Parts: sequence; structure tokens; C-alpha cells
Amino acid sequence: MSRQSLQRAYALWAPIYDSAVRSFSAPLRQCSLGNIPQGPCRVLVDGIGTGLDIPYLPAHCEAIGIDLTHSMLRRARRSSPHFSLVQADAEALPFPDGCFDVIVMHLILAVVPHAGLALAEASRVLQPGGRILILDKFLRPGERAFWRRLLAPLSGPVATHTDLVFEDLLTQRPELHCRSDTPAAVGGWFRLIVLEKSDTM
Repeated sequence: MSRQSLQRAYALWAPIYDSAVRSFSAPLRQCSLGNIPQGPCRVLVDGIGTGLDIPYLPAHCEAIGIDLTHSMLRRARRSSPHFSLVQADAEALPFPDGCFDVIVMHLILAVVPHAGLALAEASRVLQPGGRILILDKFLRPGERAFWRRLLAPLSGPVATHTDLVFEDLLTQRPELHCRSDTPAAVGGWFRLIVLEKSDTM
């Protein structure tokens, strides 16, 4: 899926996105965001969509959200007018290296055209010792998942990939280490993952 295709797809999704995913994802988002460390920290919500993560962000955070799609950001701004929002591409983040303590990536890696590039960018702007909080759907290495793989060529252009293997992404980022990986829903297809960036390379 190209950047332009993704923008078009989520412009169509924006009006119904909340009703489609809010009830399913709310407890998972809350659980994931419970991994934000105590104390002052700078948080990037990478792919904030309509802002469904905002209510669960701790008050001690200084947070900013980015999304590729203007219509998604418009809805997020409506519900949280004082939250900092920027229209930007997860594959080319407009921030300097190491400027965030936590990166939130909820339902974004299976959406972007190049998940490996999006994860690389998240790691780039994350300071050493920082965390990446992931909620998404991934296949396990070697998992057959016949129907998910069959649907992948159809679902990708519509707005999500059904055949992404997280372990393949992680092997490309030796500076990132998995602190936890918890099955979350749909028989473990959705997973809650916490990554930590090494202090040294």
C-alpha cells in the first residue's frame, strides 16, 4: 500500500473508526499504556488516529500524537482540543534522534506500507533505555494461518496487513529488546509487546 493509498483508505475509515474499534481496543490500550514509567516523560503516540489512546495516557506525560491522515487528526482534535497533534508520516518522523522516552504504536505497524521502516524510525527518535509499546496483530514465525495469509493481498490495500510476522521486524533492530510479549485477543493474533532500547550498541 502506498502512502497516498493509506491516506485515502483512512480518510474513508475516519467517520466510523471509533465505533468499529473502540470497545474492542479500549482495555488493550489501557493495559499497554500502563507500561509507561512513573515520573515525567515525553511520549510520542505514533499513529494516533482519532485519539482513542488519549484518555489512558498518564497525567505526568508530555505527549504528542502524529498521524498521516488529516481527517483522523481532525477527529482527535475535536475530542481533545488541547492535545498536541502533528500531521506526519510514521516512516519519516519529523523529530530529532532520541527525543522521546516512550513511543506508543497501537494498531499502526500492520497498517503502514513498510512496517520495518516505521519501527526503525520509532527506534531512532527513542532515547536509549526508552520503551516502545506495541498493540497489533502479528503471525508467529512459521504459523500457517491459511486464511490470514490468503486475505493479505486483499486486506493490505484496504488498510491493514494480516500476515505480518513481528519477529521478522525485530531481527532488523538489534538495538531493541523484547521485555514482554503477551497474547491479547483473537487467539493471540493480537499481541501486547513492550520493547526497550539498549543503552549502548
